[in-house]
Amino acid sequence: MVAQDERVDEAEGLRLVRAFLSLPPDKRAEVIAFVEELARARGRPEQGTEASPR
Repeated sequence: MVAQDERVDEAEGLRLVRAFLSLPPDKRAEVIAFVEELARARGRPEQGTEASPR
């Protein structure tokens, strides 16, 4: 079951990358700015810990 979930996640990730790359450069810049803002809003993890991907 875990392998199936990983394949589904991988396929979804590839679809997102493909969609991102199909955007015009100005829209890509908007997406990057949005994601950077989300990352700042979540804050940084404490030193010695790694950020969770979810």
